[in-house]
Amino acid sequence: MSPGSLALVLHAHLPFVRHPEHENFLEEDWLYEAISETYLPLLRVFDSLADEGVAFRLSMTLSPTLVTMLRDELLMSRYARKLDQLCELGAREVHRTRDDPTFGRLARFYRDHFESLRVLFRERYRRDLVGAFRRLQDAGHLEILTCNATHGFLPLMQQTPEAVRAQVTVAANHYRQTFGRDPAGIWLAECGYFPGLERVLAAERIRYFFVDTHGLTDATPRPLHGPYAPIFTEAGVAAYARDPESSQQVWSTEHGYPGDPDYREFYRDIGWDLDLDYVRPFIQPTGERKNTGFKYYRITGKTNDKRPYEPDVARQRAAVHAGNFLFNRQRQMEYLATRMGGRTPVVVAPYDAELFGHWWFEGPHFIEALLRQAVHAREQVRLVTPSDDLRAHPENQVATPPLSSWGAGGYANMWLDGSNDWIYRHLHHCSRKMVALARDFPDASELRRRALNQAARELLLAQSSDWAFIMKTGTMVDYAVRRTQEHLLRFLRLHDQVRSGAIDEGWLAHVEGRDNLFPELDYRVYRPAG
Repeated sequence: MSPGSLALVLHAHLPFVRHPEHENFLEEDWLYEAISETYLPLLRVFDSLADEGVAFRLSMTLSPTLVTMLRDELLMSRYARKLDQLCELGAREVHRTRDDPTFGRLARFYRDHFESLRVLFRERYRRDLVGAFRRLQDAGHLEILTCNATHGFLPLMQQTPEAVRAQVTVAANHYRQTFGRDPAGIWLAECGYFPGLERVLAAERIRYFFVDTHGLTDATPRPLHGPYAPIFTEAGVAAYARDPESSQQVWSTEHGYPGDPDYREFYRDIGWDLDLDYVRPFIQPTGERKNTGFKYYRITGKTNDKRPYEPDVARQRAAVHAGNFLFNRQRQMEYLATRMGGRTPVVVAPYDAELFGHWWFEGPHFIEALLRQAVHAREQVRLVTPSDDLRAHPENQVATPPLSSWGAGGYANMWLDGSNDWIYRHLHHCSRKMVALARDFPDASELRRRALNQAARELLLAQSSDWAFIMKTGTMVDYAVRRTQEHLLRFLRLHDQVRSGAIDEGWLAHVEGRDNLFPELDYRVYRPAG
């Protein structure tokens, strides 16, 4: 037996962004960049390890909104065109830099990189990335978690319990349809927990969730093993806590690995550096510049004089950092094992998946090196999922975590402050109206049922925590405000049409085609309890 277990958790989520009414829409790039920079590179790592027979284990959230977008033919067709554009840009860059020994080599690196991604997407995965992740789960390598239906921040939805239940139930049903099994665990959006939420999770047969470190250390009664063993809530659902030490090493650009001077510089891109006429076909149709993914410099240091990127050197650094991370976990577990009375410590290391590849280009190489090294060092560290840990340790202390999140400050202030507090009176008002609709129309006609289901979709989309977060951080604020308002206004229009019996079927079909997630949704999920 190893002295401790390491539970790696990657949280993959993006808000639902789909604009069929526009041929090019800037915010859809969030998805396309994440596929090229995170999801395809991670799948390549996982499948390479699986093909070699490497027995790795880790957990990964695929949020319902992300799964929906990855399975949407319109979005995948648009992404395929984006890949073609990147390959075309790669060919142009190879030609432009053909006489430059430094940047010519980098241009060839990017050309080969994007062409290999195109082969993966088209030929190996045949545009079905969700199916690729499912096969890894079925093979025993991944444990895929669900998440709240639209990443709603549940602690701020408590005053309408049916709205909380809908976020969880819709997500669980969507997971069952997608992956053919119950979700073993859930990533609560922003790790947002409040006492009593576990009863909603238990009703969907969910066995565990995650909280930030203080969510466990401040539980009542205080857990004997701190954040290094789960607690059972009164409903029997386990809570696991984030390990602060491993988080700091990977998250922090100041003190963690991603800030290493040999790694690729995120903020230098040819979309901004090169002549506008040259990059015009690869940026916004309006001529507004944007990132292309071709980045030729390394971090270097706190200087504007950046040195050229060296991919081989950066990849070697990722392997070194993976070894350092594993060494530190080994020492950490040896120390913890002497103080836990025979209970094997479990170090939970959760991260946003998009850190690996998007923000930290070498992140997938780090993950690959870490998984390889951990498998060889399993006598010192055992890779587990929370389900593995619960099978090995079916008895745990019973306690109740406090309201908490992993946002700045640890509670709810990221999603409730002067920049975004205006949204909640509208969200609560519409939630109460949705509950009343579900109560008053238990057996609706076909047309009214469609309108009720669409009203539920619009409410769920308005509740996305992403919009409040964007308003707080001050990035793309106009888009976040517009999305919130549009979903609320569509909900209210649908509500009034259902109540009056005068449903505009043409307009209903239009919004069904635009906000087309959760085709299996049944509005009666909002029915009042009892």
